[in-house]
Amino acid sequence: MATTNKAAWLETKQGHPFHVDTAPMPEPTAHEIIIRTHAVAINPVDWGIQTYGMLVDTYPVNLGCDVAGIVHAVGSAVTKFHPGDRVTASCDLLADRPNKGSFQLYCGVPDTWAAILPESVSFTDGCIFPLAIATAAVALFYRENLALPYPRLDAEPTGKVLFVWGGASSVGSCAIQMAKAAGFEVATTCSAHNFDYCRGIGADYVFDYTKETVVETVLKELKGKTLAGAFDTVFPPDTVKACARIVDELDSNKHVMTVLTGENGLVVPEGLPAGVKTGYSELFALVMDYQKEGANGILQPYPTW
Repeated sequence: MATTNKAAWLETKQGHPFHVDTAPMPEPTAHEIIIRTHAVAINPVDWGIQTYGMLVDTYPVNLGCDVAGIVHAVGSAVTKFHPGDRVTASCDLLADRPNKGSFQLYCGVPDTWAAILPESVSFTDGCIFPLAIATAAVALFYRENLALPYPRLDAEPTGKVLFVWGGASSVGSCAIQMAKAAGFEVATTCSAHNFDYCRGIGADYVFDYTKETVVETVLKELKGKTLAGAFDTVFPPDTVKACARIVDELDSNKHVMTVLTGENGLVVPEGLPAGVKTGYSELFALVMDYQKEGANGILQPYPTW
């Protein structure tokens, strides 16, 4: 095993910039793998931690959620991966080590948070998937959130529409595809130059969010449809309000999920319709619940395959 490592350190709460320096070489726990980093993705949560000081209490700290690379070492209980495997994975930012993230040469990740990366997928393409998929899945399928039925190969049409604000984002793109695989139609917003992209990944209705009348257009186009709720993948207060108005005025599950609200100054905006429920896709809270209760304690009942 290599004996040297380097990391981009956040030295103080809300500090700027990162400081690149040596870092401890991570040793795998029983259910971890050590990855030699080849590519990392930058996620909004990385900006949020640095800017707002959220999630992390001890400094200095190494951040970064997503990584793609080569397995360098495996823990004693790991059976799915071997040194030399190409993988994509998410790091556990709640791990008990200062260099817990992907912004380093070697990082440790739980083996359940990793997947084999096919040779046909580059490291730079493969590193973008883990957190985006997980964030969308928590918003859509977690029992306390929209609680949609799980995707499946033979999903029957539900006759309902999921509304996604920001369908061209990484999280929005994953949400569209997973909702379609669960039997839903999808309506989404994006800029005009991404209309073909969003339709190509499954969106049935596409609206230009840059238009001042976008909400009125959505309400007119979807009138008579039943909504399964809304998922705001970009999280500014104005977009939460727009989603809340849409689910309030249409036949809908009156529930708006976002990717980040209610923490460190990012609060649910005032003036939302009284009957609308909001929540955010708090992946790390779900991880802690999973560790306490196991899958059967936090998820919907598993489907019969």
